Amino acid sequence: MPTLYLTESEVRSLLTMDLALEAVEAAFRKISLDEATAIPRSRCQTDQVMLHVLPGAAKTLNAIGLKCYTSGKFGAQFQVFLFDSKAGGLIAILEADHLGAVRTGAASGVATKKLARKDATTVGIIGTGKQARTQLEAVCKVRAIKKARVYSRDETKRTAFAAEMSHVCGTEVIPVSTPEEAARGLDIICTATSSREPVLHGEWVAEGTHVNLIGSNFLAKTEADVELFRRASLIVSDNKDQARIEAGDFVAAMQEHVFGWADVVELAHIVAGRVPGRGSPTDVTIFKSLGLGLEDVATAAKVYQKAVAQKVGREILP
Repeated sequence: MPTLYLTESEVRSLLTMDLALEAVEAAFRKISLDEATAIPRSRCQTDQVMLHVLPGAAKTLNAIGLKCYTSGKFGAQFQVFLFDSKAGGLIAILEADHLGAVRTGAASGVATKKLARKDATTVGIIGTGKQARTQLEAVCKVRAIKKARVYSRDETKRTAFAAEMSHVCGTEVIPVSTPEEAARGLDIICTATSSREPVLHGEWVAEGTHVNLIGSNFLAKTEADVELFRRASLIVSDNKDQARIEAGDFVAAMQEHVFGWADVVELAHIVAGRVPGRGSPTDVTIFKSLGLGLEDVATAAKVYQKAVAQKVGREILP
């Protein structure tokens, strides 16, 4: 069986946020129904390189595979490997830098769809990298956003981000000079930074706000202070097992006994309707995103199907 190889540019030409939102929401629903498997990320390293591996499988989505990536001083390199869910052969290899950013945005989009107030029209973005872009794009797909504010430490980057994303999302995006301005009084807040210290303070967050925390996937890093968790009515994660080993945002609040693991709800069960989401318009809700291999695999499977239909990519013979 030949293997289809898709480059970054080919994946970009095929992958839309709408496709990723559909794939990721379906994947979460399958997790709750015990029709999918999402195994936490595993890591190993040499002195120069760390390897990260995220497997996932979903029976009725015809998707089984893994994302793996290496990181180091050189940056990071991402691939998704898809296997035939019946015969087991390797059917596709996708370069997956852009795919990873889009599926991360889609996960926050699904969480926002289920947790944010229906009448939410404003959003704040802290961060201006590729992840911040897909966060804003996804949120604008699931809520009628009229105005966004964006903050990063680099004025040039936040100004460029605002101009670009105003065009992409068809909404007004305003660069601001402090993280507080990108949070205070807004309906939805997304943090997408590499910070090791809190960039979002609970005192800035209005009643009824939904927060997506996506930047940290190491225990030594956090984007939010303890006060945010004190104010939260609902704390949601994509996977509790993975959160136990990666959710640095939770560490300080748990040490102060603000909440415990029994209080953390998995997004999959909210998506499937097995657990209620927002309880009232004044609730502060939090989604802690860490990233599941199943999100990559489910999204990659959709891209692969589209590539086959459009005859995109090149075959690698065994």
